[in-house]
Amino acid sequence: MGFTLEYRLSMARTKIRNPLAKSARNRLSTESRQSLSHQSPVSSSRGFSRPSLARMQQLHQQIKEGKFPNCRKLAEMLEISTKTVQRDIDFMRDRLNLPIEYDPLRFGFFYSKPVANFPSIEVTEGEIIALFVAQKVLDQYKGTPFEKPLHAAFHKISDGLQESITFPWGDLDASFSFRNLGTTEADLVLFENLSRSVLRSMEVGFEYKKLGSTRYEQRQVQPYHLACIENQWYLFAFDLERQQLRTFALPRMRDVRLTTTKFKRPADFEISKHLGSSFGVFSGKGHHRIRLQFDAFAARLVSERRWHASQKIKPLGKDGSEGIEMTLELSDLEEITRWVLSWGGHAKVLAPKELQTRVRNAAELLLQG
Repeated sequence: MGFTLEYRLSMARTKIRNPLAKSARNRLSTESRQSLSHQSPVSSSRGFSRPSLARMQQLHQQIKEGKFPNCRKLAEMLEISTKTVQRDIDFMRDRLNLPIEYDPLRFGFFYSKPVANFPSIEVTEGEIIALFVAQKVLDQYKGTPFEKPLHAAFHKISDGLQESITFPWGDLDASFSFRNLGTTEADLVLFENLSRSVLRSMEVGFEYKKLGSTRYEQRQVQPYHLACIENQWYLFAFDLERQQLRTFALPRMRDVRLTTTKFKRPADFEISKHLGSSFGVFSGKGHHRIRLQFDAFAARLVSERRWHASQKIKPLGKDGSEGIEMTLELSDLEEITRWVLSWGGHAKVLAPKELQTRVRNAAELLLQG
């Protein structure tokens, strides 16, 4: 059963900046310049501004049909300014290599050579598959304010393809999928307010229930960064009362209040640096050299993935037949403790002693339960 991807011509309000536009305008004939100078601009506010690629398709059709359109007529028809029309003409001629010239006797543009079709975007089968997989990835953002703009951006790219492309193999939808465990329900209003405060560098207030607490506390912060870590959204912000950089889980927030107080984010703040020595989201002030041993069963599973930038893996026995030893450099032991426990009897803590104690105590509590 073949699978068909159909793409409509519809790119959303894209502005194309053409570095060759200036030189192209210099090459216009005197008659074309005079024609342009006597045309009053038509404000794009008169109506919806059509997507630029679709707009150029209409310009192409007018010229191909021998209607000799000029900037004024095209601007009125498309409800845009004459300058926008001229930019589109420049782009079509200089970037798409269409043989557009201006006829001073008919006061309009024409093709000096036969043009069969408007230049299309050529893609390979592999690129189409990549686009499809990318669309699948977008499903991870369902329920967040990013969903709509991400899908819009995706369709801006895919809708530029004009042809129907048929593949002689099974349904793509049955061939690729993503599965995420432990996803959280998103509060769209809360998320939107926080993202706005981060982007605008505005202080924000909210109520927060920290882990282990039974009540909410008032917080006033300067929000630096929003990050999705293991399917959970976190806000990294400077707590004004505690005078420290803190991490807040969005599901534990409520009653977000935007303010008009601006702040300047520190120039040296980088989320990659802040989380560089953490195993997930917890970033401590310590320094721990972790040594773990995994048996032969877990060795391959552990080795197949990159768990941390500092990880080093050493095979044990001949070709790793006796397992592996992994070393990590971390600033906090909270998340690595839970990760080690998830491997059950397939993992053993060699160092440090504090981590051994944590894992042993947690295992004993499990047995008591």
